[in-house]
Amino acid sequence: MEQKTVLKMSGISQTFPGVKALQKVNFSLLEGEIHALMGENGAGKSTLIKVLTGVYELQEGTIEMEGKQIVNHSPQDAQNQGISTVYQEVNLCPNLTVGENLFIGREPRKFGMIDWKTMNKKAGKLLESLDIQVAPTQLLEECSVAIQQMIAIARAVDMECKVLILDEPTSSLDDVEVEKLFTLMRRLREKGVGIVFVTHFLEQVYEVCDRITVLRNGELVGAYEIKDLPRVMLVAKMMGKDFDDLEDIKSGHLEQKFEGEPVIEAKGIGHKGTIHPFDFTIKKGEVIGLTGLLGSGRSEMVRSIYGADKADSGTLKVNGKEVKINKPLDAMKLGMAYLPEDRKVDGIIADLSVRENIIIALQAKKGMFHLMSRKEMEEAADKYIDMLRIKTASRETPIKSLSGGNQQKVILGRWLLTNPEYLILDEPTRGIDIGTKTEIQKLVLELADQGMAVTFISSEIEEMLRTCSRMDVLRDGKKVGELSGDELRQEVIMKTIAGGEDHE
Repeated sequence: MEQKTVLKMSGISQTFPGVKALQKVNFSLLEGEIHALMGENGAGKSTLIKVLTGVYELQEGTIEMEGKQIVNHSPQDAQNQGISTVYQEVNLCPNLTVGENLFIGREPRKFGMIDWKTMNKKAGKLLESLDIQVAPTQLLEECSVAIQQMIAIARAVDMECKVLILDEPTSSLDDVEVEKLFTLMRRLREKGVGIVFVTHFLEQVYEVCDRITVLRNGELVGAYEIKDLPRVMLVAKMMGKDFDDLEDIKSGHLEQKFEGEPVIEAKGIGHKGTIHPFDFTIKKGEVIGLTGLLGSGRSEMVRSIYGADKADSGTLKVNGKEVKINKPLDAMKLGMAYLPEDRKVDGIIADLSVRENIIIALQAKKGMFHLMSRKEMEEAADKYIDMLRIKTASRETPIKSLSGGNQQKVILGRWLLTNPEYLILDEPTRGIDIGTKTEIQKLVLELADQGMAVTFISSEIEEMLRTCSRMDVLRDGKKVGELSGDELRQEVIMKTIAGGEDHE
């Protein structure tokens, strides 16, 4: 019997000032199917969901539920139409019980008062029907994140949702909890609920989904039956590579042999919920790339080495000596530097000048009892403004008035000033112009030639092939491969990212 289309979005376009977030995107969901919505950062997944659920006003296109055209002006409208969303951060009330959370705003009443007995009885039945092992009277804050998510799903189901959107529901769950969530998703599929599953985890998509829709740069790449889309092809579609004409790029730096003791040696380092235990070594002058799809664990891996996420397993040696890193300042004092992925949030201090932004890490490393003189600060700032060709009216210009690429160079200058032995660059060229990109790539190779060990994370495989002597591949929070020499080719890298069997 043919499945009924429960949701159909046609020609959806959404524009924000200066940005076309979606361009004529189509999406359809069948009754009783689990449908993955996939795409790299900025592909338009969140925007599409926000248009559907009324967070954003529909600008262009149509939305139909069971053949009837609808427009949602708010998430409440969407809920009334039978569309529920469960986000990664569960927005329930931790100080209330499970039962209260399930029926908040629609509690059964008797003589105008809440009928607690009926409410807990109904909650118990609902939890039992979905096989969620928790008592209705338990406080929500005492439940694990996984159980809290299941309760959010149970609440949506009880409100008779026909379309359930799960937005990155598994990113903070362990393997056992993920399996429980999948069991619940399959049970809902049998009940005829259509599920939109937004995730970065390839393994999970192939384990639980029926179809995949891929978006890239705000446009629809296509909708595919899971059996017709091998993993390698999915990776190629998400990254915008045509698999037949992947070219090889080589760099002279790759041919060197790196001798001597590792600068950094990690064994079994991990951080529960973000990155499985991994081994990692890097020597003087090496540039090691970390590659994988967004959410594969690239940033989490370096954060656990640097102490931004305190590792809860394994050992770390710096220049052969075992060390404990509890916080980033410990890592800085050991000669490490970290340029984070999100320069707006973790990098620049917007209201400070270019000079203040450059010297701040060195000052933190020296401590408050060894304040730098104004002359030292000015000399340091001028040196890096000059060396990195930072376009700024003066060293006293507020950093917020610089372009993205120049802000990035200021942060790079900040870390180079600390004279690190080990430099971590997380997406250093994202969102900056091609000229500045090339300058940063050249600089990475120059620093490596001077003996600095560099870890380079980028979503662009081509730039990694130009700069890296070795590459570690990550997938679903695990390190799954280490490539060097002749293996450093796009085709090999993408096959390793995709992993598993090609599901022909």
